[in-house]
Amino acid sequence: MQFDKIINAKIKNETDRPQMRKDIFPVSPRLEKYLNQYGRALKLSFTYKDLLNYRYSVPLKNKQGKLTHWETAIYDLKEMQYLKEGLINTYAALKTEGNLSFIKHLDVERIDFCEFGNSVPFRIRIINRINDNYDHFYIKAADASRIYGLELEDLLSPNRITFLSHKNTLIEEHIPGIPGDVFLEDYLNLPETNKIRIAKEFVKFNERCFARLLGDMRSYNFVVDITPDIEDYQYRLRAIDFDQQSYEGKKNLYLPQFYRENYEYVELVLKTLKPEVIAQYQMEEQTAMAYRAITSRRQLMELLSIMIKDELSEYHKIKMLRDELNEHFDTSYFSKCSTMGTIVKRQLKLVLQKHLQQIVPS
Repeated sequence: MQFDKIINAKIKNETDRPQMRKDIFPVSPRLEKYLNQYGRALKLSFTYKDLLNYRYSVPLKNKQGKLTHWETAIYDLKEMQYLKEGLINTYAALKTEGNLSFIKHLDVERIDFCEFGNSVPFRIRIINRINDNYDHFYIKAADASRIYGLELEDLLSPNRITFLSHKNTLIEEHIPGIPGDVFLEDYLNLPETNKIRIAKEFVKFNERCFARLLGDMRSYNFVVDITPDIEDYQYRLRAIDFDQQSYEGKKNLYLPQFYRENYEYVELVLKTLKPEVIAQYQMEEQTAMAYRAITSRRQLMELLSIMIKDELSEYHKIKMLRDELNEHFDTSYFSKCSTMGTIVKRQLKLVLQKHLQQIVPS
């Protein structure tokens, strides 16, 4: 996708938006077997629904005293005691493969929830009582769309990600970074910010999302991870919301460059990068994804073979997306796709095929 030929939603006042609420698609027995085989399954002593038994909630403010989208859940003492042990054990499973020898000094400091978005997640704040250091993890209702999104992120992006699943409950690690909208407001124009590197990373992020059809990557659904480097900083954009993995019907909803909320990133790309440089970065990311696909090809093919059989969207969205992708690539390759999983498999093959052939010559 060429950046210099698009009309961003902020300019043309685009009305097409991802659905704020989508159906939760159940985890099929096939997918459950896959998760168990690859160490993603965990038997829990509680469920997502147990966390809904809070007595009341209070709005949560940030360090600047501004209200956030989060609220702190307040539980009865007996209910909290019941949850605490299970939550700490779950944190140990995420961090130390279930080794419980380190949990005596851990405690649950706070349980927050957010009604903004599809998954209505709970965020668990774990504190180390020895040094007051804290960490977070998330508990959500298990959704097949999200699980496929997380697994594709782990297999095809430069980011490893840890999550666990049990029946209707999904456990996710916290992904550190500065929210993309906060970065635009507070960090983009700082003297030390390397805008060319930010633009480069947005191009690559845009390419990754489109190749595996991850939707709704508005600025508050990804974070900017900043790493000090020799004489400068490196940046990486990381998705943190996977609810819209191959669900929507409109092709442009899988391209971060089209979102109103990302206009400043797009503008930065157009101001700092020439078309041939943009094409170079797109090629680099496609090649990197091809190497990752080769490295994990057995597991990736297993995942896609399950995904093509699962219901992950509505038929009219499937039909719309396959038609728009056919038009975009000037092909009929997607015409026989009857599920979103089939579209994802063909999309990956179409985008990465020439790179795969160069890596592994026939």
